[in-house]
Amino acid sequence: EVQLVESGGGLVQAGGSLKLSCAASGFRIDDFAMGWFRQAPGKEREGVSCISWSDGSTYYADSVKGRFTISRDNAKNTVNLQMNNLKPEDTAEYYCAAGTPSPYRLGSPSRYDFWGQGTQVTVSS
Repeated sequence: EVQLVESGGGLVQAGGSLKLSCAASGFRIDDFAMGWFRQAPGKEREGVSCISWSDGSTYYADSVKGRFTISRDNAKNTVNLQMNNLKPEDTAEYYCAAGTPSPYRLGSPSRYDFWGQGTQVTVSS
């Protein structure tokens, strides 16, 4: 059974940091592109950061470039998202996902097939 379990969310003050982790089971993460997505109330789900399975290329939303870093640990079958200098607008439910998007669609939620349940990130001002 394919399963993705996120952890690491919480409440943090603006300027603080959080590290999200996604533990995968039922498949090998190095066979898929892995991504972090977020959805705030009343907004569409958006790609935050994704990493390809082939050449390690990455995607970052413009709003998080320079602040967030995605990494994968194939030995542990986990994907992490280090989030620094958090802002109130980063507040959302964060989801981990696995899929097979084309390189040009790495950050598109519709190209991902397997999803975790999400973890809440709240940034206070």
